[in-house]
Amino acid sequence: MRTPVTHRPTALFAMDPAHFPALFPPALLRRIRELVDVDPDLIVERFDDPRIAGRLADLDFLITGWGSPPVDEPLLDAAPRLRAVLHAAGSVKHHVTEEAWARGVVVSSAAEANAVPVAEFALAFILLAGKGVLTLREQYRESRRFTIAEILPGIGNYGRVVGIVGASRIGRQVIDLLRPHDVEVLLYDPYTQVPGTASVTLPELLTHSDVVSLHAPANAETFRMIGRDQLRAMRDGAVLINTARGALVDTDALTAELATGRIAAVLDVTEPEPLPAGSPLFDLPNAYLTPHVAGSHGNELARLGASVADELERLVAGVAPRHGIQRHELDRAA
Repeated sequence: MRTPVTHRPTALFAMDPAHFPALFPPALLRRIRELVDVDPDLIVERFDDPRIAGRLADLDFLITGWGSPPVDEPLLDAAPRLRAVLHAAGSVKHHVTEEAWARGVVVSSAAEANAVPVAEFALAFILLAGKGVLTLREQYRESRRFTIAEILPGIGNYGRVVGIVGASRIGRQVIDLLRPHDVEVLLYDPYTQVPGTASVTLPELLTHSDVVSLHAPANAETFRMIGRDQLRAMRDGAVLINTARGALVDTDALTAELATGRIAAVLDVTEPEPLPAGSPLFDLPNAYLTPHVAGSHGNELARLGASVADELERLVAGVAPRHGIQRHELDRAA
């Protein structure tokens, strides 16, 4: 239990203003303004903004989002009362500095909320891949005809083996979403086990899975973890789904393997991103490309703002945040 705020607390929005209306629609703003004094028309992209001169000394909460300036030593010196940074997005690596951690500022992220649409996207394509939709769509478009006998053999999700690479927030949500379905789930994560899944090595997962879904963070350890040898280890007809980061996959090796027609891929992220206009991936019938749409977009952004409002309510009441971030967690986080 943390100490409740006994005075009327103050807050400041710091982010790219372009995202603000979708993150904080009117009803959500009213809720936040019931908790703290905050000006919804004052959204800063830098902390030397003359509009906030004199306001920082009494600042309790900083509500950040994409495009936030760094929470660095000059800001912390100017805002000695700052209790928490509440991030209406995922990763806090780019704006929460070591000085903020050293001074004990509480940090919370909406990464759990942001994971929801990615997990939903991955689940949808896992099930579509099991039904053979990615292949059948192209066959139907090419032939303009079909017979039931041609469709049925070999497709379906009953007893499918789904390999999850990375027990991240998103990876764990995908595993939970898969529980009602009659599939076997394999997990590769060298640091985490999840009940109800079989923990295996990466080679074992690639060899035995019908669908492989990537949910590992992008770091030195995972850079191009799916390369030529890993792709060749995948079983014939398998589908690779990447909603994590393009850097996890060797794009040239994937392009070459897809060109054989042996496997298929759903790629919401690529390296580079976007792909060059002349990339063969755009034309391969077994490569299904989407423009980094799996994460929060449109009306899903309000879920991130709601997560911030929930955390703010807890902190004002003296309760620890539900989605607090610890410094040591960042080394293996996205």
